[in-house]
Amino acid sequence: MILRPVGFVRNTVQEPFLVAGRDGISTREGPAASRDHVRSVKEAVSDIVIDENRIALLDGIEDYSHITVLYWGHKVPEESRSVDRVHPMGRTDIPLKGIFSTCSPARPNPVLATIVALHTRRGNVLEVTGLDAVDGSPVIDIKPYVPAQYPKGGVRIPAWMDGLMKEVNDRQA
Repeated sequence: MILRPVGFVRNTVQEPFLVAGRDGISTREGPAASRDHVRSVKEAVSDIVIDENRIALLDGIEDYSHITVLYWGHKVPEESRSVDRVHPMGRTDIPLKGIFSTCSPARPNPVLATIVALHTRRGNVLEVTGLDAVDGSPVIDIKPYVPAQYPKGGVRIPAWMDGLMKEVNDRQA
């Protein structure tokens, strides 16, 4: 399999917020920082710079309010890719969960995805908010966010994830 980036992320984030090691995952600033981090990501502006020779890929993208960005977690170290289970968001009050049941960046292949708000397009540059990528992250693909493609009912998530999301949303209110 060969992946070729179509562009890269430009922002002020120099290091990943979550750090994975043989003992699991933790935040750089301690467990309580996860809520503040999620809020700051939602507000922070990032640029997605598409290769000049691929600019035609962006035709019509500015008609959408949100896009899905797939990118490579280039600063996820190789040893983090062998982690099987983590405490979500480094929170030891949540039992260990398998990587595939979390949003952890510590994955066998660090392909990461985020839905972001698209604010403007300037030629080959998309200005977005809500992108949780590190500066320089290779962008693999971009897709328009179309709500009708996602289920409206019958969605189930575990209580621990629901609790994390409520904490984050309560902090944003």
